[in-house]
Amino acid sequence: MSEIKYAWSQLGGDPALVARVSTVVRDGALRARLPAPELARACVGVCALAGAELGARRAGLAEVPGVRVDDAAVATAFVSERQLLIDGRAPVLFAPLSRFWRTADGWVRTHANYPHHRERLLGALGLPEDAGTAVVEASLAERSAVDVEQAVYAAGGLAVALRTPEEWAAHEQAAAIAALPLVERGRSDGAPARTFAPLADGPLLPAAGLRVLDLTRVLAGPVATRTLALLGADVLRVDAPHLPELADQHADTGFGKRSALLDLRADRHRFEELLAAADVVVTGYRPGALERFGLSPEALAERRSGLVVAQVSAWGAYGPWGGRRGFDSLVQVATGIASVEGSAERPGALPAQALDHGTGYLLAAAVLRALTEQSYDGGSRFVRLALARTAAWLTDGTRAGEGGNVRAGGVRSERVRMGEGTGKGMTKKDEREATGGETRGSEPWLAETGSPLGLLRYALPPVSFDGGPGDWARPPGPWGADPARWL
Repeated sequence: MSEIKYAWSQLGGDPALVARVSTVVRDGALRARLPAPELARACVGVCALAGAELGARRAGLAEVPGVRVDDAAVATAFVSERQLLIDGRAPVLFAPLSRFWRTADGWVRTHANYPHHRERLLGALGLPEDAGTAVVEASLAERSAVDVEQAVYAAGGLAVALRTPEEWAAHEQAAAIAALPLVERGRSDGAPARTFAPLADGPLLPAAGLRVLDLTRVLAGPVATRTLALLGADVLRVDAPHLPELADQHADTGFGKRSALLDLRADRHRFEELLAAADVVVTGYRPGALERFGLSPEALAERRSGLVVAQVSAWGAYGPWGGRRGFDSLVQVATGIASVEGSAERPGALPAQALDHGTGYLLAAAVLRALTEQSYDGGSRFVRLALARTAAWLTDGTRAGEGGNVRAGGVRSERVRMGEGTGKGMTKKDEREATGGETRGSEPWLAETGSPLGLLRYALPPVSFDGGPGDWARPPGPWGADPARWL
């Protein structure tokens, strides 16, 4: 079974539609020991197929438009945060204390990009607020990795001990994750079938006219809502004013969206007004964080019947780690990916934050499929994904290659080397870009646009189907600069 066919089945899609997908497999894209290119291709492919399916449903087309997935476009988009340039300036991605550290018995990885996470990390280690890398390194070298993991988590920070795949498989959280489907899907009530407004002339925009309330942060959720914006949705990202955001990260994932600040504790009435007119709510906070505000799928459906609620988290909502914060880099370390991709001397990493990006496209696909299903048999819907579950898919050892110039599981596939092929063929410079290199310049899978933030160079969207959009309708703006209201 091809990866695309498997992912599409997990979304509840019609197996026959997989034949609408064609792929360009480029050797050298997202090089890794694990099958990261296959995962990335599948996640983007099913997202494009879900968009094409919904577009055909809304436009009354006799056939679902064809989908084309090119590894070069996918690889470039999966490192979009590294491709971004703002007036020629490269983005700031990781803070000095977000890295691997040697411990007395192994390795640990910390995440301290946000000021409050840095403060909690240093507090857990008993270090002063101005401690630098050398001081932290000396402190961690005297402690065991699991002790650091537990102490930092207890303090509200983020640190994860390096585990092998075998060590992770023996962990209770791995068992809880393994029991879940790749995409959890369900319905909350018997709301009537959704009726869509007619689509306007121009590119086929399957999400046109839909309002998406974006309550996500870092990085999978924003990738999903950025994709829904590409497909025509009015996406309003809402953040709490007291939670800091990384400006460059917000710019990368802000294409097509608007950004507003809203304190749920002080301005609940405004939030309820937004909810009352929303079609989709996407949340990306750790499980349980929003429930105290009445934002569980069930509670939301009670107040807004017919809603689609999409949730994404690092570790899933179940098991001993179900309520923990997490990021792609930490999930790679816990689940054995960093061990597999590393060496005897040092842990490694995938060539992209593939768990974040892949799960983001899957999340968007799940929303699109839920909307299609609603148009037939109604119901408020919910979908849930977790980075750790996507990691399990990547590492489960059952990957099967899609051979060149053959049909694999119904998918038409063409294999070429990076730099070969027609149309948007890639040069050696393109190859370095798509595999995480540092080359700068105008490339086939990159574009430039003016914006309130300055001149942006950015990765083009990899989601592509016949008649669909090729770029976002608007560039990103500053964090929190828009009013908290629908267009």
